[in-house]
Amino acid sequence: MVEKLGAEGFMKELCKGFRLLMDAEKGVITFESLKRSSDVLGLEGLSDEEVMCMLKEGDLDGDGNLSEMEFCTLMFRLSPALMQSSNELLEEALIRDI
Repeated sequence: MVEKLGAEGFMKELCKGFRLLMDAEKGVITFESLKRSSDVLGLEGLSDEEVMCMLKEGDLDGDGNLSEMEFCTLMFRLSPALMQSSNELLEEALIRDI
């Protein structure tokens, strides 16, 4: 997907996904906003426990919500292809700096 959209385009798509799932008043993805949006994701049958597990997976600061940065980080972590692309870009950057 990164190859198709480019890095900037891919980040824009991630941001769109975050805004789709976030609580507009709080500016973060909450349990309630994720539960409410689960049908959009094709996950309408998720239990409350499964929704909480999804939040906990990406909640780096322990506040029970996902910020935009936590959401993007989670999306990268959950996609092996993205991680591989990120590793390759990092290696290229490091080689250029040496």
